[in-house]
Parts: sequence; C-alpha cells; structure tokens
Amino acid sequence: MIFAWLALPLLLGVTLAFLVSWRRLDHRADRAEMARLTAHQPPNPPEFRLDMIAGLPEPARRYFTFAIAEGTPLRTVVRLEMKGRFGMGDKSAPSYLAMKADQVLAAPYGFVWAMTGGSGIKRLSGSDSGSWTRFWLAGLLPVAHLGGEPDHARSAFGRLIAEAVFWSPAAMLPGPGVSWKAVSDNISRVTVQRGELKQAVDIAVDPEGRLQYVKFDRWSNANPDKTYRIQPFGGYLSEYREFAGFRLPTHVEAGNQFETGSYFPFFIADVTEITFPGKGS
Repeated sequence: MIFAWLALPLLLGVTLAFLVSWRRLDHRADRAEMARLTAHQPPNPPEFRLDMIAGLPEPARRYFTFAIAEGTPLRTVVRLEMKGRFGMGDKSAPSYLAMKADQVLAAPYGFVWAMTGGSGIKRLSGSDSGSWTRFWLAGLLPVAHLGGEPDHARSAFGRLIAEAVFWSPAAMLPGPGVSWKAVSDNISRVTVQRGELKQAVDIAVDPEGRLQYVKFDRWSNANPDKTYRIQPFGGYLSEYREFAGFRLPTHVEAGNQFETGSYFPFFIADVTEITFPGKGS
C-alpha cells in the first residue's frame, strides 16, 4: 500500500513529462513543415502579365486581373495571421471558440495551420496540415492525432487548393497541373493535380472580378456517420485589402454542406496580416 502511494507521484510525473515532450515534438514538426513549405517560394519569380491569362475563360480572367496587379512578382508561398471563431458543434449548437492562428500556404505542396483558442482547461491548441491533424486540450491532453493515410491527405488537398484560390492566386495561374474551364458567365472551375491528388474548385466572381465565394466537392468525414465521402464545402469571401500587389480577401466564412439547408460555417476568420516569406520576399 505504501509502495502504491509512493509510486503514484512518480507515475504522474513520468506521464506529464511524456506529454510535454510529445507536445514539443508537435511544435517542432509544425516549424519544420513551415520551413519546408517556405523553401518553395520562387527566389526570382516572374512578374504578372496579362498574356499569361489570355486563353482563360472570361470569369477566370476577371479573377486574375482583380487579384494580381500587372507587374507583381508571382510569389506563391503565403504566410497569414488570423483571428476569429471556430465551431466545435453543429448548425443547431455551433459552440464557437474564439481562436487565433498562423498559417503557411504553399500550393500545391501543402499547408500548416497552427491555432490556439479558448482559455484555461478549455484551451485548445494544435495544427492541421496535409499530413496530420493534431489538437491538444490545455496543452497537455491529446484530443486528436490523425493523419498519415490517403483519406486525410485527399481531404486536406481539397482545403489547400480552395484556400490557395483566394489567398495565393499566383499559384493558380495556368501551367503544369493547373487548368481552367468555364461553368457560366460568372463562374469558372480550376482543377489542380499533384501526383494522385486532384481537386476541382468553382469560383464565383462579381463584374469586377472580386471573388464572392468558392465551392467544391470535398472528400470528408464531417458527417453523422463519420464516414469519408464526397460532400459540398465552400465559403464566402469579403473585405479585400492589398498585399504586395495582390488584392486578397481578409474575411472568410466557410463550412460543410455549402449551399444546402445544412450549411454550417464552422470557420469564421479575419486575416490581420499576409506576407510572402522566403528568398522571394
């Protein structure tokens, strides 16, 4: 009995040390992946010219001429700082959590979104990427540690391409692995492929070329069955600002079941800063 009482503090200490070390490894992985993605920044990027988009559908041309000023160096790796709300529930009970996050976006290679939200024992922190989803409660209790399998990679690639459309338009210019087609007078579809991963995203633009929303069929298990399947996803974009020759949205509301009665915007974010890291800066 005495031995058990003596062993308990030791066991708790070892467990705590293990969890702290595990969390530090996650932080290290975030930094390493951000550095790897930043290295994809073109060191001497070409400048945007209108002839680069001459053969595109008219809505796509409008999108690019609004989003990129002529002569802008075409930097494709973007770093963002944001704050907002993240829904932990569903449409009937959103349970929004105040959050702030940093993100590196480098289409088509990947992204890392690292966030913190809440406070005290309800503090949630962690990161999402093309390779993992890792979140912790109070910085010590792992509540999600997923990734490393095809379903997760396919779902994450959908997010990557959709976000690149509105935050990294230089990465969406036509070229190897990137093609465009017309859908209607105000909607174009971009399709991006990298290896076995392929994602199409529809963009809707106003008469000036300003993105109003994006939508796509996403491979996701965000459903009552927790089963991966294709389902609608999308978001509305607004509050445009200029960043180094790019006009980009700074307010995003996005979620599952886009344009249906079940649409739930679980991600509501206001971007506070956008930079273009790396040697190309």
